[in-house]
Amino acid sequence: MSRKVFYVSDGTAITAEVFGHAVLSQFPIEFESLTIPFVETTEKALKVIEQINDSFITTGERPLVFHSIVNPEIREIIYNCEGLNYDFLNTFVAPLEQQLGIQAVPVQNRTHGQANASYETRISAINYAMDNDDGQTMKHMDEADIILLGVSRCGKTPSSLYLSMQFGIKAANYPFTEDDMDNLRLPEALKRNKHKLFGLTINPDRLHEIRECRLGNSRYSSLRQCRLEVSEVEMLYKKERIPFVNTTYHSVEEIATKILDKTGLKRHMF
Repeated sequence: MSRKVFYVSDGTAITAEVFGHAVLSQFPIEFESLTIPFVETTEKALKVIEQINDSFITTGERPLVFHSIVNPEIREIIYNCEGLNYDFLNTFVAPLEQQLGIQAVPVQNRTHGQANASYETRISAINYAMDNDDGQTMKHMDEADIILLGVSRCGKTPSSLYLSMQFGIKAANYPFTEDDMDNLRLPEALKRNKHKLFGLTINPDRLHEIRECRLGNSRYSSLRQCRLEVSEVEMLYKKERIPFVNTTYHSVEEIATKILDKTGLKRHMF
């Protein structure tokens, strides 16, 4: 039987979810989660308490309640529920106040709202990643913070979008296709930005599985073609001394983090 989990916030609840998922991922059991954002009034807070208490009555187990509530009045109401409360903000804020000698000045939605200067950076980076996906245009490569290379279906697009959404990094990506294999080389726009290039590769067997789902029983998805393309592209990386990472066994979060670690590229936002 799964354990009930509530993520509650007077903002977007993204902070509570991220922290909560990170903690719960350490436990080999199933969790049934419910996210409740924008609990900004006492009326909403009381309704949340009803849901949490109903869960306790129904299951006989106190649900886990992860919250990141800035408003002290709302936070106090949630504390009175029958759940097991885990307050992420207060857990860290109070000790930091003592260490820094400064009183915190909580502002609702500061971490994710438009008041945060990084909001515009995120939007700009996402727009850039979408406009410069899969080599649609080579006109704006000079503006990129990083340019991801690789064969089709190796993870370029999700990695580019994750870098833009999470870190405000302008990530373009360029695909090497079957037509490139006879004379594989870097286009001029990529040569000019060689210091920004980063390669992705993948196990040919896994690539074959992915392509079969997209376009089965085709030359494009054949294991032979997958092996050829991966081999040729990896040789190009080595020849041009382009750093690269194998995406086969990594999530998009791990891929993005490895890219930042290997390149030393700085996050524009957190």
